[in-house]
Amino acid sequence: MNTEQLNRLLYGSKLRAYKMMRRTTYTLTIVAIGLLLYAHGVVVDHDTIQIIFYAIDAILGVFVLIYLLRILYGFERVKFLKRTWFEGSLMAIILINHIGTYVFGFPIIYNIFEGIGVPLSVELYRLLVSLYMLLLLVIELLETKVHLKTLQIKPAITFLMSFITLITLGTAMFMLPKMTNDPDGMRFVDALFMATSASCITGLTVVDPGTYFTLSGLVVLLVLVQLGGLGVMTFATFFAMLMREGLGIKQHVAMYEIMESESISFTKGLLRKLIIMTLSIEAIGAVIIFNTWGQETEFVSLGSKIFFSVFHAVSGFCNAGFSLYPEGLYSNPLRSAYTLHLTIAALVIFGGIGFPTIIDVFSPKAMRARMNAPWRNWKLMTRVTVYATTALLAFGTVMFFMLEYFNTLSHLSFIEALIASFFQSMTTRSSGFSTVDISEVSVPMLLIMMILMFIGASPGSMGGGIKTTTFTVIILSVWATIAQKRNIEIGKHTIPHSVSYKAFAVFTFAVVFNVFFLIILSISDAQFDIVRLAFEQVSAFATVGLSTGITAGLSDVGKTVIILSMYIGRVGTLTLALAISTRAVSTAYRYPDTHLAIG
Repeated sequence: MNTEQLNRLLYGSKLRAYKMMRRTTYTLTIVAIGLLLYAHGVVVDHDTIQIIFYAIDAILGVFVLIYLLRILYGFERVKFLKRTWFEGSLMAIILINHIGTYVFGFPIIYNIFEGIGVPLSVELYRLLVSLYMLLLLVIELLETKVHLKTLQIKPAITFLMSFITLITLGTAMFMLPKMTNDPDGMRFVDALFMATSASCITGLTVVDPGTYFTLSGLVVLLVLVQLGGLGVMTFATFFAMLMREGLGIKQHVAMYEIMESESISFTKGLLRKLIIMTLSIEAIGAVIIFNTWGQETEFVSLGSKIFFSVFHAVSGFCNAGFSLYPEGLYSNPLRSAYTLHLTIAALVIFGGIGFPTIIDVFSPKAMRARMNAPWRNWKLMTRVTVYATTALLAFGTVMFFMLEYFNTLSHLSFIEALIASFFQSMTTRSSGFSTVDISEVSVPMLLIMMILMFIGASPGSMGGGIKTTTFTVIILSVWATIAQKRNIEIGKHTIPHSVSYKAFAVFTFAVVFNVFFLIILSISDAQFDIVRLAFEQVSAFATVGLSTGITAGLSDVGKTVIILSMYIGRVGTLTLALAISTRAVSTAYRYPDTHLAIG
């Protein structure tokens, strides 16, 4: 039977087969995720866990069979394999492991893990499988009419809901008994706090992650940071492109608006570069960190050292600031590991400068273009972010060095104090790491750090705050007003007044939210002085994660305020306002001018 005859034979049953496969995939994915959560979060009995794992392996076997059927019904089978190469690779790994485990009695995946010294290889493999299951379910949802209907909703609302969903899932998982070392489990408020802090890449903690969470809990924390850094929609859309046939125009329009891209065609290219660049930078960072741990730093195994390196690389690039040490990088084994400090500082700066800037400066295509035409300058957006970031870093470094030289830096040499000052200036951009005791920092420096945190990182980055471009536009607008200029100018370009209005709107919303939440904190947690509360509030809103040590001591009301601040700061005040606003019916009119006394 040739290919054409086979296709004719299968054509009549194609629709029924696809319908059956999709329903089976939905059902088994949900069942598998439930089983994995039950096994990793609740069950203690080894025999029960083993039975659950056998059931999950059976489900994975069905997925392999479904993929083979999809190849069969694809008709253009070579094109189908090229289009779904990533999913096909995963299915091949699962198939090889199944054959090795159940036919030859040689579990390949487990032996690979144990060969590099990774403990609990079974649990790690199952966690990776659970991520695949969750990813598969999201991708299936992306391809259904339900997803197409959600795209008719404002992209801003879709963006907001994606973080709410991620936080909800993270909270539920942290409350499972086997996620923590606490025999009583984690309180709801604390679980919600940690899930929000991770999903919103803030880094504020009410527990010590390194000792409080089990390995499963730490992996969940790491996944929340990674998904929160790039955004759930970004990851889901990318893998939908990778594992299926691509995206339609509606999906591209939604991603264009969510990512604030230059054009719809640019979104597709940026999305692919964004994911690949993120994983590449994090991988390089993990390798460097692996080789730069302090000499006094000890690990129980090679696998533990690998996990610590990956965790801190992801936490650094995503500007999350989570550390597996009680006092972060200020902990005893790491205080003098200055190469490690500079490596994490580089990751934080890359994560906070914005993907459009990284692509414009470091992409091979852009670098080749500038080599061929040296007179070509960076894009205006790149110049603004680079110059503003450099100026703020320099300002913060100088001020910290001058104000803290006889305080928190007094025990360091000149070079060490300079590195520490640079690191603390960098960390205010949105990272949350620290190499000094923040609770001992003087009040004048805390106020300067609050200003730097409020400004934050750059657009299209992992960082928070009102963004460097917003701050630049506000400064230029003020200068234009003082100089009595009609237009706002920068780099021989005119900034439209609509951009200026947007910048002032972001600034105003940010100030109002921070002042409102600070008033509540001053009532609910009056035991702390106002400077510490203000520092905590701004740090949460700017998704920085620096703290003077009062986070765990906040009341439940105070923690709730910080949770709301982290969420609003991550999704953006203007995004939130646009999501809940209603568009004007018409703007094609203009009332007569009037005069109001200003100043």
